[in-house]
Amino acid sequence: MNREQALDIVHEYVKNPNLIKHMLAVEAAMRFYARKYGEDEEKWGVTGLLHDFDWEIHPTMEEHPVAGEPILRNHNVPEEIIHAVLSHAPHTGIPRETLMEKALFACDEITGLITAVALVRPSRALFDLKVKSVKKKWKDKSFAAGANRKEIQQGAEEFGVDLWEHVANVILAMNVIADDLDLVGEATEN
Repeated sequence: MNREQALDIVHEYVKNPNLIKHMLAVEAAMRFYARKYGEDEEKWGVTGLLHDFDWEIHPTMEEHPVAGEPILRNHNVPEEIIHAVLSHAPHTGIPRETLMEKALFACDEITGLITAVALVRPSRALFDLKVKSVKKKWKDKSFAAGANRKEIQQGAEEFGVDLWEHVANVILAMNVIADDLDLVGEATEN
């Protein structure tokens, strides 16, 4: 399965532009880590892109992503990718065993927190976002309360990367596609 085929699936099932941006951000982070670890960048990227494809049609924990499994099979998505998609949601009970599965879990929630931090900055951008800004907002539990900090921390641990190094890596990865995420912003004058 290639990126174009995965995007066709995304566009068939996802209409919310913010959900698409989230999936693109996870894809970018997955591609970053595939390069870093010498893995298959296309496969890891497609996995990141598809991980939430069914959220709009199955918007409950009972359904997502399990109810999307047959749809992925009907689209001939490889089993390895399907398993990773299923394992990214802790409530499924499907263990994360491969490096790709651990990467997906680690990259999912953190992209949302990073996006939220970027959006409250004066630049509304990623280009000037630093880890220290994310650290500061991390401590404020009411900020981006939907970003599950426990899962973010667990994901970094399972993936074997220091949390703040992970944040730096994901910021770097998301910067590559900042335009697609509407997080280019513009430099502010001091």
